[in-house]
Amino acid sequence: MHEPSAVGGLLRQPKAVWAVAFAAVVSFMGIGLVDPILPLLRTKLHATPAQVALLFTSYFLVTAFAMLITGWVSSRIGAKRTLVAGLVLIVTCSALAGASGGVAQIVWFRGGWGVGNALFIATALAVIVGAASGGFEGAIMLYEAALGLGIAVGPLLGGELGGISWRGPFFGVTVLMSIALISVLTLLPPTPRPAHASSLADPFRALRHRGLLTIAITALLYNWAFFTILGYAPYPMRISVHALGLVFTGWGVLVAIFAVFVAPWLERRIGTVHALCISMFVMSCDLAAIALWTDRRDVLILCVILTGACIGLNNTLVTAAAMSVAPVPRPVASAAYSFVRFAGAGVAPYVASVLAIRYNVHLPFLLGAVTAFLAVPTVASARQWIEAGATRTGSAA
Repeated sequence: MHEPSAVGGLLRQPKAVWAVAFAAVVSFMGIGLVDPILPLLRTKLHATPAQVALLFTSYFLVTAFAMLITGWVSSRIGAKRTLVAGLVLIVTCSALAGASGGVAQIVWFRGGWGVGNALFIATALAVIVGAASGGFEGAIMLYEAALGLGIAVGPLLGGELGGISWRGPFFGVTVLMSIALISVLTLLPPTPRPAHASSLADPFRALRHRGLLTIAITALLYNWAFFTILGYAPYPMRISVHALGLVFTGWGVLVAIFAVFVAPWLERRIGTVHALCISMFVMSCDLAAIALWTDRRDVLILCVILTGACIGLNNTLVTAAAMSVAPVPRPVASAAYSFVRFAGAGVAPYVASVLAIRYNVHLPFLLGAVTAFLAVPTVASARQWIEAGATRTGSAA
C-alpha cells in the first residue's frame, strides 16, 4: 500500500463516510459484546454449551445466507435504504433478545439480527470503498479500523453490562445501534439506485471466478479458527464476566493495531501473499498451543489474546484481496466473499462445543489449528489473482 494515500484515506473523510464507519464500529461491537456473557447465559438460563453456541451459529449462518440477497436489495432500493433497513432490524432484534425468557427465543432473535447484520455489513463495505477519500487502500483501512475498534471495545462494554445483568449487552446494542441509525439517517445523503438491478444469482456467478473463490475459502478456514476462539474459548478459561471482558478487549486491541497499522506496513515490505502465509501459520501454531495447554489458564489467556494479532492481519489483507481480484461490481464481490466467510464463522462455535462435550476440550482448538494451517497453501495458490488485483489497485502483492 502507498502510505500517504492510506493515511489520508483513513483520516480525511466526508461526513457520510464517518457516519457509516461509526455504524460499522457499533455493528462489530455487537459481535464481542455478547462474548463475555456466554458462560453467564449457560448458568442463568440453564443451557448447554451447544445451545449457547447457537447464539453465534444462528447469527452468522443467517448472516452468511442473507449476504446473498444484499446486492439484490440494495440495487432496488439504494444503499442508504438498505443500511437503514439493516440497522432497524438489528435494533429491533437485539431489544427482543434482551427481553427474552430463554435461549431458544434468543437464538431466533439472533437470527433476525443476522439478517440485519448482513444487509448492513455488505452495503457498508461497498459504500465506504465507493465514497472514501484516499482511494481503495484508505477505504479498506477505514473499514478494518471500524472492525478492529468495534471488536476491541465490545467485550469491555459487554463485560461491564453483563456484570449487571445478562440482558445488559443486548440492550446495550439496541441503544448504540439506535444512535448509529440516527447518524446514517441524518449524515448519509440519499444514494441513487444502480443503473442495472442485481440478480440473486450474481454472487454465485462471482464465485465462479477462481481467484475470488480461493480467497473466500481462505477466509472460511481462518474464520473457523477465529470463531472457535471467540465462541468457545471463554468456557475453559473459567473466569468472571468482567475478567472475560478484559481478556477479549486485549485481544480486540491487537486486532485493531495489526489491522490498521501492521498489515499495511507488512504488505509493503513482503507482499500480501507472504504476509498472509506467515500470519496463518503463526495462528495455527497459536491454536495448537491452546489445544496442548487448554488446562493452563495463564497459557490459554495469553494465547487467546495473541491470536488477535493474526486475525487483524488476516482481516485487512484478505478483505482487500477479495475486493480487488474479481471482475465484478464490489457489492457483488462483497456479498459473495462474505457468504463463504461467515459460513465458517457460523458453524465453528457449535462444532467446537459438540467436540468438547463428546471428546475433550482440546479437540476444538486442534481442529482450529488445522483449518488455519490449511489456509496457508490455499492463499498461496491464489497468488496470480492477488498480484493481478494488486496491479489494478496499486498495492503490493
